[in-house]
Amino acid sequence: MEFMKMKAIPIIQARKMLTSLPEEFAREPQTGAVAVTRRGKPVLAVMSWDLYEAISETLEIMGDKELMAALAKSVKDIESGKTLSSAQVARLARL
Repeated sequence: MEFMKMKAIPIIQARKMLTSLPEEFAREPQTGAVAVTRRGKPVLAVMSWDLYEAISETLEIMGDKELMAALAKSVKDIESGKTLSSAQVARLARL
């Protein structure tokens, strides 16, 4: 996944652009988010709802110790070759 670029705009300009930002995010998804600045310093981030949900879900998963342990075990299993073929998974699913 390509790293998302964040565009910065002054708060005065953001006020004028707010209603057109959803279309801009749809047209240029690599924009990711817009940093709204006041006196040159970021004070807000505006992003698409999809990006917000993705970030929220990622943080929720990362905060779950059991899920993170299962993920780490899965990665180790893959690295050590402990995997099943799709045929093996299909047979197990039929049981």
